[in-house]
Amino acid sequence: MKRLMLGNEAVARGAYEAGVTVVSSYPGTPSTEITENIVKYEDIYVEWAPNEKVAAEVAIGASIAGARAMSCMKHVGMNVMADPVFTASYTGVNGGLVLCVADDQGMHSSQNEQDSRHYAAAAKIAMIEPSDSGECKEFTKRAYELSEEYDTPVFLRLSTRVSHSQSLVDEEEKCGYELKDYKKDPEKYVMTPANAIKRHVIVEDRIKALTELAETTELNRVEDNGKKIGVIAAGIAYMYAKEALGNEANFLKLGMIYPLPEKLIKDFAKKCDKVYVIEELDPIIENHCRAIGIDVIGKDAFALLGEYTPAMIKKAVLGIEPDEPLKADEPVPVRPPVMCAGCPHRGTYYVLKKLGLTVTGDIGCYTLGSAPPLSSLDTTVCMGASIGVSHGMAKARGEEFAKNTVAVIGDSTFIHSGITGLIDIVYNKGVSTVLILDNSITGMTGHQDNPTTGYTIRGEKTRQVNLITLCKGAGVDNVVVCDPFDVKELERVVKEETAKAEPSVIIVQRPCALLKSVKYTGHCEITDKCRKCKVCMKLGCPAITVKGGDVFIDVTQCNGCGLCVNVCPFGAIEKE
Repeated sequence: MKRLMLGNEAVARGAYEAGVTVVSSYPGTPSTEITENIVKYEDIYVEWAPNEKVAAEVAIGASIAGARAMSCMKHVGMNVMADPVFTASYTGVNGGLVLCVADDQGMHSSQNEQDSRHYAAAAKIAMIEPSDSGECKEFTKRAYELSEEYDTPVFLRLSTRVSHSQSLVDEEEKCGYELKDYKKDPEKYVMTPANAIKRHVIVEDRIKALTELAETTELNRVEDNGKKIGVIAAGIAYMYAKEALGNEANFLKLGMIYPLPEKLIKDFAKKCDKVYVIEELDPIIENHCRAIGIDVIGKDAFALLGEYTPAMIKKAVLGIEPDEPLKADEPVPVRPPVMCAGCPHRGTYYVLKKLGLTVTGDIGCYTLGSAPPLSSLDTTVCMGASIGVSHGMAKARGEEFAKNTVAVIGDSTFIHSGITGLIDIVYNKGVSTVLILDNSITGMTGHQDNPTTGYTIRGEKTRQVNLITLCKGAGVDNVVVCDPFDVKELERVVKEETAKAEPSVIIVQRPCALLKSVKYTGHCEITDKCRKCKVCMKLGCPAITVKGGDVFIDVTQCNGCGLCVNVCPFGAIEKE
């Protein structure tokens, strides 16, 4: 049966049909929906792990035990996962092991652009890349075959457009995969130097065998249209090129992108007068072509940055200018991302901005606190970095600076990689204050449960991590819980804790306004007590606007959270 599927949904279907037993991931756009769709198959064990490193270790363990296993992440999650994965290249597998990594060209929801193909070459692990949803399913199944045949983990590389676009997928029956036997084999799985030296030889031999496979595998194919222009491409770039050029070029579509073939590329190039390499982000295929003596046109015609478009490719290859885009009669106002009405983080940032503190930020919804009018954040680097960065700034500039500095981090991000930073502060006699913004969910990626919520990915009740006990166990004596909508109390607590010459944690606790369990009612309105001081505008709430000098609350956007009522100095806002 054929069905329209997102690329991520198709990967999940491929995992099911391949007989996968264990899936462990950490949510990260654009990869999140793979794991969320695998949950639909009840005979697969699925979990959200605290972070990508743990997720990889769980999948590696399942593979060694004889199961087919998977772990999914976005490109920056690959950085976190890298440590165990590089060694898994040496150990190899028992049951098949597939690692899905989704790159975010254009940085739609990421702090950087990063080309995960570098990881394949660095770890010497095979990588394949589908171009549409149908290939997502088939390539996933093929990845398991390659993994077991060549005793290797296999990367499945995706991109935002492949992950989040729909195309037809042919659903098939689940295969009859059975767990492989497990036997104790320390020479293969215990990577002491003596064993690793021997396994490195096997890794190099495996890459040679995979390179030979790249010459003949059905994953790489030539489309000969009898033209003198040749295009080498993979993944979504291939789809853009096909749309732009149609039958005006010959195509070498690469499905296996590491290791790359040599003879296949040379034979393809011989039939063309010009060969273009079309690949988003880094010139990896282009550099390979040049290394084997093929003169290609690559990044001198295409950008190193962001996503490509068919129009861009048509102009670069055929010299055809794109049509003029349609323009509106009136200027379209910009609509920057903003925290939702009722967002618990808004009260926190209002207080931090009012106090004029230096704020080291982290990855999540609360990163939006960097935007006007809140404009609170000074730094955002990566998951968990807020705490270490705050500690480093304090050590560099002294205790007085530390008293005017706080770190903010979400509950899920704190579990992901913030705990060790907090331990570092305690152990090394730091004095930093950390605000854990506990909104009772993993918010930015779409409301996934995490160890602080008390529920598993399947909604089953489980042990809930107690943040108070955890922080005290790490050695923090000063742990305070506060409601971010009680702005006066929060301001008092922040002043008190930052003044202390020892570590402090403030757990700023209020659930995300979009959770089904949150039942704000009614709406707020401006009364005739308003003196037009516009303090309420400092909240940056999308429901509060100014028209002709007067402040209005849009009842279609207000959810009645009441934060503005607590902020107005003249009692001019009332909740209906």
